[in-house]
Amino acid sequence: MSVSLSFTQYPFVLHPRNIHNSPYNFEALIKAYPALAPFVHKNQHDNLTIDFSVNEAVIALNRALLILHYRVGYWDIPANYLCPPIPGRANYIHHISDLLDAAIHKGSIVGLDIGVGANCIYPILGAQIYGWQMVGADIDKTAVAGAQSNVDLTPKLENKIQIRHQSNKAHIFQGIIKEGEYYHFTMCNPPFHTSKEEAEKGTLRKLKNLHGIKHLALNFGGQANELWCNGGESLFIKRMIKESVGFKNQVGWFTTLVSKKEHLPKIYKQLQKLKAQYSTVTMEQGNKQSRFVAWNFKL
Repeated sequence: MSVSLSFTQYPFVLHPRNIHNSPYNFEALIKAYPALAPFVHKNQHDNLTIDFSVNEAVIALNRALLILHYRVGYWDIPANYLCPPIPGRANYIHHISDLLDAAIHKGSIVGLDIGVGANCIYPILGAQIYGWQMVGADIDKTAVAGAQSNVDLTPKLENKIQIRHQSNKAHIFQGIIKEGEYYHFTMCNPPFHTSKEEAEKGTLRKLKNLHGIKHLALNFGGQANELWCNGGESLFIKRMIKESVGFKNQVGWFTTLVSKKEHLPKIYKQLQKLKAQYSTVTMEQGNKQSRFVAWNFKL
């Protein structure tokens, strides 16, 4: 069994502009992508659903959502790469739009997704929801190839999305943001575990909550750079903040998701040390909260 980390059924209390604020219309989704049909069944409440612990079912649902709601021709990911939950990813995009509304919203908006992944979800959503120009960067060559393939599968995205390979693992923005370029925002969903073992334990906890599964297959969805890194989320974000200083005149807002709120004090300390202006945006997802930190140096 190959298990994705994105099997959560959203309780539909999301950003007001998020199209996923109502339950999935499985009839319409199946019509848009008939291959979803074998994975759809009725639950104990007689509502249509899928088994969110089955990776193939979640991938099929994502394809259907992207085809129906975001005018994507087709979408795919390599085996064992992260399959993201579309509603939550769209939430981040909508909240970034709110952040931009407070400053500028004239002309073409250009955004940069750090760690785009093979799924290329954030650039696709940014381009299709708001018409933004997007650049996606990743250190993993397979992820870069997968992201580029997802752009190529929908020809109209080719003029909206660029995919770039970060060849130096010691760098985040350097080598990606080119001389003369300006980005209205950057975004990132950083690896939040410190090791493969910690990532597997987190996945197993989610599976137990769903189906009481006690053993985790070794090939669960998500690669090292997607799920874990040395020092985990906190150290990665601190590195990002430190490097962002060198690009302060080329970026309007730097942003990153922070999965663990206990990391916020260390992140704030780093931002204060570098004299950054910053704020934390809380995103409601039903009875769950997520957040991203946004900062710049325009004091």
